[in-house]
Amino acid sequence: MPLNAAKIEGLVRELLAEIGEDPQREGLVKTPQRVAAALAFLTSGSRADAAKLINGAIFTQKTNSMVIVKNVEVYSLCEHHMLPFFGRCHIGYIPNGRVFGVSKLARLVDMYARRLQLQERLTEQISHAIMDSIDAAGVGVMIEARHLCMMMRGVEKQNSVMITSSVVGTFRDSAATREEFLGLIGQRGA
Repeated sequence: MPLNAAKIEGLVRELLAEIGEDPQREGLVKTPQRVAAALAFLTSGSRADAAKLINGAIFTQKTNSMVIVKNVEVYSLCEHHMLPFFGRCHIGYIPNGRVFGVSKLARLVDMYARRLQLQERLTEQISHAIMDSIDAAGVGVMIEARHLCMMMRGVEKQNSVMITSSVVGTFRDSAATREEFLGLIGQRGA
C-alpha cells in the first residue's frame, strides 16, 4: 500500500510547529514534502516482497563451497527513536545446488533494512530469507552498526558499535564452518 504523502506532509508541518519552528520559514517550507519522500524511501522495505525482489535470480550450481559477500552497506531506522543506524553486513552461505545472483544478496539487505527495524531482527530476517529462498545447507549473517540513537542522545557514546549475528543450518551445527566464515570476513577472535 503506498504512503499517503499529503497526510505525512500535514503531520510534519504540525510537528515543526509543536517543536517551536515556523513551518513557513524559508528553509522549512518544503521540508514536509522532503520528509514524506524520505520516509517513503526509507521504509519502502515494509511494502516489498522478497520473492519479487529475487525475481528468479537463483541459479543451479553444483557446489557446496562457502559463498561470502562482505561489507554490504546497511542503512536503517531504529524503531524506537526513528533515528538512523548504519554499518556493514557480511553474508556467508553454503549452497545446496542453487546460488543467488550476487546483487540479490545486497538487495535483500536493503529490503529488510528499509523499514523501522531492530538490528537483531534485521540480521535474523536476512539469514532466514537466504536460507528459505535457496534451501541452503547453512547461512551466516553478521552486522556491525553504529546507532545514532545511542550516539546523539541518551548515553552519547560515539564510538560504540553493535554486532549481531545469525547462524542457521551448518553454520549453527558446525564450529568449523562458523570459524571459516568468521575468518573469511576478518572477524576471528574477540
